Amino acid sequence: MINKKNTLRWGMALFACLAFLEIRAQEDVSHAFTNQEQEALINSVAQLLDENYIFPETAKKVGMALKENLRKGIYTPLRDPAELAGKITEDLRSLSKDLHFSLQYNPGWVVENQVTVSEEDSIAFAQQRLAAAKRRNFGFKQLTVLEGNVGYLNLSGFEDTRYAGETAATAMNFFENADALIIDLRQNGGGSPSMIQLITSYLFDAEPIHLNSFYWRQTDQTTQTWTLPYVPGKRRPDLDVYVLTSKYTFSAAEEFTYNLKNLERATIVGETTGGGAHPVDRVAASDKFVLQVPIGRAINPITNTNWEGTGVVPDINVPSDKALLTAHITALENLKREHADAAPTYDWHLPALRAKEQPILVAKKTLEAYVGKYGPRKITLENGKLFYQREEGPKYKLNPMSDVLFSIEEIPYFRVHFLKSEAGKTQALQGIYENGRTDKHAKSG
Repeated sequence: MINKKNTLRWGMALFACLAFLEIRAQEDVSHAFTNQEQEALINSVAQLLDENYIFPETAKKVGMALKENLRKGIYTPLRDPAELAGKITEDLRSLSKDLHFSLQYNPGWVVENQVTVSEEDSIAFAQQRLAAAKRRNFGFKQLTVLEGNVGYLNLSGFEDTRYAGETAATAMNFFENADALIIDLRQNGGGSPSMIQLITSYLFDAEPIHLNSFYWRQTDQTTQTWTLPYVPGKRRPDLDVYVLTSKYTFSAAEEFTYNLKNLERATIVGETTGGGAHPVDRVAASDKFVLQVPIGRAINPITNTNWEGTGVVPDINVPSDKALLTAHITALENLKREHADAAPTYDWHLPALRAKEQPILVAKKTLEAYVGKYGPRKITLENGKLFYQREEGPKYKLNPMSDVLFSIEEIPYFRVHFLKSEAGKTQALQGIYENGRTDKHAKSG
């Protein structure tokens, strides 16, 4: 039977929520599995597929293929249970083309779920899971405001709003004055649709928006999710939104991305996502193995399909490690077009960001010529990099914006400009500030 409390848990995030169980009650993995045990496991997996998998016909074909592999002796050499589980997982995914499948050797999970029968046990189990989620701050890893008043949210998972709703509301209201928002899902493996619903609701006005539908095989029913009529704090339907993705972005994180892309509410920047659109459940395949099996499928109201097997294709396709910088530059360029009165702000930050995107190389001889003292300021050269220091303060690396102009990442409102004579000799260091102020000190040594 399907465990209803898990039906809204998605893919990789479900593993994260239960990660603390993985090391508990483990048996000796040196036990060599016999042919009879392998056969019993394969038969159990095939039966669970037939009973639960969202696509019945595929379930039968995959189950038969697993049994045929067993008959051919493909699993016979795999006596280590973890290796056996890994091979069966590989076969489940390749045969079904469904990345949500997984078989784990985890006696601890089986024991934990079998003994969780009393009310007291259930409460303790829930409290353990909640404590683990709190230690991860419910996936809200980083909240900051980047140059140009662009908000940045690094979200590693979508936790259930019954527990994480207050944290999510605090996070979203942190950005109530931002001019744009970047949501980083590059390391987000999924989670609960309720968190998708809550965060998305902040990005629309109060009129309900149909986000997604889910078909569930066991009940033969379709459910729907919509934006919420009320959220704590301020809605930002006017906010420019950018979502960062990678090939590791999966499941519920893909739904969030797919929803916003098809609603034309966000610009997606990064890599095509993993391609998992099926809600899952975890069921015991034996007293030692746990099967993760997809039990439903998403149906987007705009496309009438989903991202299963294809992933979500970004609007701006760049390697994931360049996605944040690309999104930041794009956000400032768009804000400059939308807010001409604030153009000087964007004109200040964009050149430094573009220099990071396409680094400028300055000749070693030129860098060496800048070394010296300039009043209270000192420039040094270390390992081919220039460093700036004022009096006895900290050292900051100078990032070239041209042969004579440098930025400092830690001091985004300040630039260092080296002034030269007509003969090309370094004469002074000019400090340039975002507010237009400048100061200058002659080179003294």
